[in-house]
Amino acid sequence: MEEAEKLENFMEWATALGISDSLSINVDEDERRNPNNHQTLSCLRQSLSISYFPNAGGRGLCAVRGLQKGQLILRVPKSALMTSQTLMLNDHRLSMSVSKFSLSSTQILTVALLNEVSKGKRSWWYPYFTQFPSNYDILASFDQFEIQALQLDDAIWAAERALERTKTEWKSATAVMEELMFKPHYMSFKAWIWASTSISSRTMHIPWDSAGCFCPVGDFFNYAAPEDEQVFSEDLTAADMAAKSLRLTDGVFEGESAAYCFYARTNYKKGDQVLLSYGTYTNLELLEHYGFILNNNPNDKAYIPLPSDLYSLYSWPLDSLYIHQNGKPSFSLLAVMRLWATPKHLQKSVRHLAYCGSIISNENEIIVMEWLSKKCSLAL
Repeated sequence: MEEAEKLENFMEWATALGISDSLSINVDEDERRNPNNHQTLSCLRQSLSISYFPNAGGRGLCAVRGLQKGQLILRVPKSALMTSQTLMLNDHRLSMSVSKFSLSSTQILTVALLNEVSKGKRSWWYPYFTQFPSNYDILASFDQFEIQALQLDDAIWAAERALERTKTEWKSATAVMEELMFKPHYMSFKAWIWASTSISSRTMHIPWDSAGCFCPVGDFFNYAAPEDEQVFSEDLTAADMAAKSLRLTDGVFEGESAAYCFYARTNYKKGDQVLLSYGTYTNLELLEHYGFILNNNPNDKAYIPLPSDLYSLYSWPLDSLYIHQNGKPSFSLLAVMRLWATPKHLQKSVRHLAYCGSIISNENEIIVMEWLSKKCSLAL
């Protein structure tokens, strides 16, 4: 009952800010704030409603009617977005303290978030904060036992790196938190993890702040991975890449309307969960930044230990050498493995074939596939 009341209060607060899933609602601020209009002027219920999906992300947004692909389904005005700028605008002490220290944009938003949360019910954003999780399951929150349980070297390394990076950011921001006279609870590393994770998992891109913005109601959308046909291939033109990059996400800040706008990524029937694509991520990246994984992620990758003498044969980044979710080696991995399996005195003469993605010879291909198969079996 308490959670339901908090949600209802939040929805009334969001409605008053002009957040809406219906373009037909056009009322002034006084009408929005009229409690007698709550049922007809709710920010949702025209296209979306809040529902619970136990096997698909928990709480999310549900279609209350048929929705068409590309249709605008939610608009959040700029005035309803929470950024470090908006938090400092109404807190001179916070603004002055932050200006004295050299912090990254993400650190500034983390400090500003903790500062605002510490105000409790005095904060204008309090109804929104009641909808934040009390904890997250991202890699930076893993203890040593949980990190080792990941088993794979690249996963363990990613978790240790995430933890170390978060600790470094926390320590370097301690001075500004001391100046703001944070209570011990909000100075703790546990509180920093909560705030930085809230930023990592809930913020959305805005062009004027690399830390992003918190988008009330918009952050209720659960994640849908981009489909296979949206993943970039090596033969795309620059124009194709630009067009496809726009389709990798379904929410964007539109300057003309001064609002964050969300569009249906596909056709939805009444009762379907409406999902949002944050971009292309592997399961390990989803766990690091958002705290969950997908049972079937078309963008997942597997990395296997490669021979040390292989690294001198190419200039591709290490993260391009992987096994696709469907079991196929990546273009870069296959190219460099074909070159590696070629006798050294012949490598120069066949390099152009390998880099074009061509098979060098049947014998070469057998060596490559048998080696990769053996390494995959050992990893499994």
